[in-house]
Amino acid sequence: MSPKLRCVIVDDEPPAIRLVENYIKKVPSLELVYTTTKPLEAIAYMERHDFDLIFLDIQMPGLTGIQLSKILQQHIQVIFTTAYPEFAVESYRLNATDYLLKPFEFERFYQAVKKVEAKHVSGGVEELKDYVFVKTNSKNSFEKAQISDILYIEGLKNYVAIHLSNKQVVTYSTLKAVKESLPGSLFVQIHKSYIVALSHIEKTDSISVYVGGKDLPLGQSFKSDFFARIGESKL
Repeated sequence: MSPKLRCVIVDDEPPAIRLVENYIKKVPSLELVYTTTKPLEAIAYMERHDFDLIFLDIQMPGLTGIQLSKILQQHIQVIFTTAYPEFAVESYRLNATDYLLKPFEFERFYQAVKKVEAKHVSGGVEELKDYVFVKTNSKNSFEKAQISDILYIEGLKNYVAIHLSNKQVVTYSTLKAVKESLPGSLFVQIHKSYIVALSHIEKTDSISVYVGGKDLPLGQSFKSDFFARIGESKL
């Protein structure tokens, strides 16, 4: 059995700490080792102890979460937990593993933890493959699709349509399953029914993302993560 990931929570709001504490208890791979409402006390703890993951609020008196994250040891992964979406871009520039916008449910928390676990196992390096095999409607038939050719993926009830640069492949699957088979650094979900390739985005605004000449809807609950991701590459 792999050792548990040792977790620290730093948040100036005790109710927010209690929420994350309860979520951590539900995940067998996590172990809570320290909490504090005072970021300066967190620094003192960091100097004496080693840990793997910190859940870090941003707007705190004395020292912001952004400032605190800059003095963490390189191997420590950061998940920001904040009510302020405007810090998302800066958090990803600091190589944060994820950014949880308060209030967040356990499902969203668990998604962030899975990212942490994946980076921890791989030593922080995501292994990128350049193709994926897609099961077609034919019995025991699989079609190879180059990752670089995928424009976007569309969820259609019991099926998923993978839109490539030169064709479309339909597979009996779920959008979630397809998403998990793709390298997360190259794709971003923009709507409950759409995942797009970052490299093929032509333009975007507050309600739409344009890919392959198509106008795709940008869901409200996906905006924060989406704009944080594209902010990594903007001029």
